[in-house]
Amino acid sequence: MLSVLFNEAFYRPLFNALVVLYQTAAFYDLGVAIIILTVLLRLALWPLASKALRSQKELMALQPEIKKIQAQYKDNKDEQMKRVMALYKEKKVNPLSGFLPIFIQLPVLFALYRVFFAGFKEESLVALYGFIPNPGAMHHLFLGIIDLAATHNIVFAVMAGALQFYQSRITLRDQLARQKGAPQNDFAAHMSKQMVYMMPAVIAFTAYILPTGIALYLVVSTLFSILQQLHVFKTARKEETK
Repeated sequence: MLSVLFNEAFYRPLFNALVVLYQTAAFYDLGVAIIILTVLLRLALWPLASKALRSQKELMALQPEIKKIQAQYKDNKDEQMKRVMALYKEKKVNPLSGFLPIFIQLPVLFALYRVFFAGFKEESLVALYGFIPNPGAMHHLFLGIIDLAATHNIVFAVMAGALQFYQSRITLRDQLARQKGAPQNDFAAHMSKQMVYMMPAVIAFTAYILPTGIALYLVVSTLFSILQQLHVFKTARKEETK
């Protein structure tokens, strides 16, 4: 049941959208089709992602107060939790809202992995809707030279890791600015700094072992995320100074 739902809700729509883009806007360049599809997906998720980023900033802004509560009620965990939840309610902040876009994007990424893992073999085209023209054999090359069905593309892996590193640095820099002057949790601060290096390494390794089409998606998606994050943070700063 779940596999059928996943197939009909994510895989087939993405597969068909990519085939349509491949035959139209991308002029039979699969890499261009992936880029266009990625941008369209991220634009569709823009409102949710923007809300998540704003919630992230709001949570960062509350960290000094949360740490004071934790220090004041360090021997009473129940009271500590009540005070923190009351603070969230007072400031109208939902600590879970930042996870929603991630959960939405995960099935999309899994569906894209299945699309590229299938390699666009001729038998895979049976997933096309009846009103979508069958392109026959699809070329896997991006710009005529990069095989998107192949794995171990070091260039895209490095690009994905580097972009993730830059995005992590933006987040950490904003977090440290928000927490300036607040009581410090050395372990939490250490872990935050470690994640700046760990996440890019994980992303780079993932991009390296998966089909290059997925790596291209990760590069474009992360670049889009960076631009959106810079935009949201800049807008939030302007609102704070009014």
